[in-house]
Amino acid sequence: MSLNIENIQQCLATLIDPNTGKDFVSSKTIKNLQVLDGQITLDIELAYPAKTQWAAIQQQIETALKSLPGCNGTRVNVSSKIIAHKVQGNVKLLKGIKNVIAIGSGKGGVGKSTTAVNVALALVQEGAKVGILDADVYGPSQPKMLGIEDRQPESLDGKSMQPLEAYGLKVMSIGFLVEADTPMIWRGPMVMQALQQLLNDTNWDDLDYLIVDLPPGTGDTQLTLAQKVPVTGAIVITTPQDVALLDARKGLKMFEKVDIPILGVIENMSVHICSNCGHAEHIFGAGGGEKMCADFGAELLGRLPLELAIREMADGGKPTVVGAPDSKAAEIYRTIARRIAVKVGERPRDMRDRFPNVVVENKTH
Repeated sequence: MSLNIENIQQCLATLIDPNTGKDFVSSKTIKNLQVLDGQITLDIELAYPAKTQWAAIQQQIETALKSLPGCNGTRVNVSSKIIAHKVQGNVKLLKGIKNVIAIGSGKGGVGKSTTAVNVALALVQEGAKVGILDADVYGPSQPKMLGIEDRQPESLDGKSMQPLEAYGLKVMSIGFLVEADTPMIWRGPMVMQALQQLLNDTNWDDLDYLIVDLPPGTGDTQLTLAQKVPVTGAIVITTPQDVALLDARKGLKMFEKVDIPILGVIENMSVHICSNCGHAEHIFGAGGGEKMCADFGAELLGRLPLELAIREMADGGKPTVVGAPDSKAAEIYRTIARRIAVKVGERPRDMRDRFPNVVVENKTH
């Protein structure tokens, strides 16, 4: 059998991307495939960030291609290209932001902010340009979790603000603009105005993803997000506890009602592993997140442990993904982040910038 494009594609069609579960041909990730004198060259362009996976994918493909009769060598280049995807209704895309991902919960105390910041940092480690907007005006926590609570954003033009940066992550929060002990005694309209200003008056600078860390519940902030902000998809955080699941279900239904796609559910504090004896105990129950996903047809993106170190590192301004990058918990966060990015990549692309505005003029002669 002579080496040609057709049998190379047949080979590639048998190889499965470990992150998407699809083969490289049907997912249309193969670019610039060429064969010359037995030398195979091709590019793999992933629709999601996966910098930590590139080498493994390259090796997977090269190993398979080298087994083809007549192959004298391979050159496989793996990269990622993130594009803007479809959002709800007719909400316009934001300048400098390709995809907005909302992370919410029905109730407080389920580790939503800790999960949001670790997912955002994991996406940074996978090679994406990422920002996080702390939308919890009443209880902003991202400045402390990222160790930058004593800093303030600058304005270069007197009209807009430069986001602060920590560990490669762009950050904006009301917590940068008020004293830490100052309570935000604001009514709904003021909260909504503050959220829009933080979002629109920040120079985000060409982000692949903006993670929006929402306050608990289904109130004014969530409504503003649905009506004014172009959201690619939403994630709901819960614990396995029945009481948390009751409120998480309300949060998920809220996103459905306002036409924001559900990317999936993350079950936090899923299991506690004793640091002394290694005993595993489901303190908040077991299987709750999985059952909720089954009821709503959503994907369980991952389960995170109830672990002392996660809390300590977040309180210390160095979340797990950067504080203990080789830990099991950090790898779970990265796996969840890649899965979220894959789900975003599977959404229809935003096509509004592909078509010109057509203006019909009625002229009389």
